Amino acid sequence: MADNTVKSLVSEGQSIWLDDISRQLLQSGELARQIEKIGIRGVTSNPTIFEKAIAAGTAYDDQVADLIQAGKSAGEIFEAVAVDDIRDACDLFRPLYDSSNGGDGFVSIEVSPDFARDADRTIVEARRLWSEIDRPNLMVKIPGTAECVPAIKTALTEGISINVTLLFSLANYERVANAYVEALEDRLGQSNPIHHVASVASFFVSRVDTIVDKAIDDAIAGGGHTDHLAPLKGQIAVANAKLAYATFMEIFGGKRFATLREAGAHVQRPLWASTGTKNPAYPDTLYVDALIGPDTVNTAPGKTIEAFLDHGTVARTVDQGVDEARAQVRGPRRPWHRPRRPHRRT
Repeated sequence: MADNTVKSLVSEGQSIWLDDISRQLLQSGELARQIEKIGIRGVTSNPTIFEKAIAAGTAYDDQVADLIQAGKSAGEIFEAVAVDDIRDACDLFRPLYDSSNGGDGFVSIEVSPDFARDADRTIVEARRLWSEIDRPNLMVKIPGTAECVPAIKTALTEGISINVTLLFSLANYERVANAYVEALEDRLGQSNPIHHVASVASFFVSRVDTIVDKAIDDAIAGGGHTDHLAPLKGQIAVANAKLAYATFMEIFGGKRFATLREAGAHVQRPLWASTGTKNPAYPDTLYVDALIGPDTVNTAPGKTIEAFLDHGTVARTVDQGVDEARAQVRGPRRPWHRPRRPHRRT
């Protein structure tokens, strides 16, 4: 399509990844079609996506039956079918990965969320998945908890490409971005190549509005001076993401990273996750339209991608209105009242 808005995003430096995977998508040729016709440049997955895929239809029935017959546990069955799908998807995206010199064409698989607070178990799982799937365009998803930052840095230092997921706060984002830089510096110091190491920092968006909007509604329902809160509804998620991008620009546009860039390093791109609109009162392309810009990824469900194809707007927006975003996150000042002076005794 000459007017394909998703493909046009590449000119603004943004890649659209599909936040979905299933064997039906792979075997029917639908994912291949989306790569070719729509311009999908990667895939993200999580346990919930796989749970829905396995439960729908019959595409997994034969493999699951064989695994049950072999005495595999539920967890082993789940991982076996997920690994097969991820490996096949990596193969499907490999030409894009090669033609973009390792800039796109990635497929992500998540370590067990049971280890989100356990760095030692997380790095063991990351190494195992990386070795088992054995594809250069794989990204292993590790949650960006404080406890897992050492695992993230270790994996990257070992040359494992990482999708750092479940980032909500600016402090957590800055911590994992610095961990990526430190890992590349360590590799370079060990005379190891860094050009093939890739990472994205998955910063969640719509869920922030869901939580903040509820807090605002609760505060308004409680009465008091809350008129200043209503205008913030539906604003904080995008504002928070824009501030994360401003931090990205500071870290990866500075002198420290320049040395790594000269040695072939890729930036750790911010990936906007949870970009399907949860509130029907908001535009269905809100979290795509508002966060377009260089060196970014937006991973979106199929429904959101279809909406963007139909009526999305391609324009650089992610670094627009940053001062306003900062003020929104800080929050408007409450109505100020001069305190009454205490009566002075004579």
